[in-house]
Amino acid sequence: MRNKVVARYLDGRVIKGTTQDFIPSRSFFHVIVSPGTPGVQVRLEELKAVFFVKDLQGNPDRVDVPAFTRGPGENAYGKKIAVRFADGELLCGYSLAYAPGREGFFLAPMNTAGNNERVFVVLSQGVEVLEGQAADELIRRWTGQDAA
Repeated sequence: MRNKVVARYLDGRVIKGTTQDFIPSRSFFHVIVSPGTPGVQVRLEELKAVFFVKDLQGNPDRVDVPAFTRGPGENAYGKKIAVRFADGELLCGYSLAYAPGREGFFLAPMNTAGNNERVFVVLSQGVEVLEGQAADELIRRWTGQDAA
């Protein structure tokens, strides 16, 4: 099965394409940028996240609202999580797989109507991950409003 992915590097680079060999416990995978071309090797240690998407074009006019929209502290997708990357980007969702000390984890995005189906967050230096009430507090500070 080919997954559509957007790999976002720590240095700001982005590579879009498909992958058939992403395994979270492996240090690299390949992205096929154009059909019929060889895959580009992507090393997890160089990434901030891998976005598994519905459409590689995305929606450039989108407005991301990193709020929990009064979501429960836990649901079928796991615990409420807020991730603040070293570059300041904030991502909110739920995770069954987050554990401190691991190299990364999958996050189910809050906005299920958006382009992201799931996100593999790479836990590199400068990434802040908060759960439950602490995640809510981070969102309140970030947005300057109540994000209960």
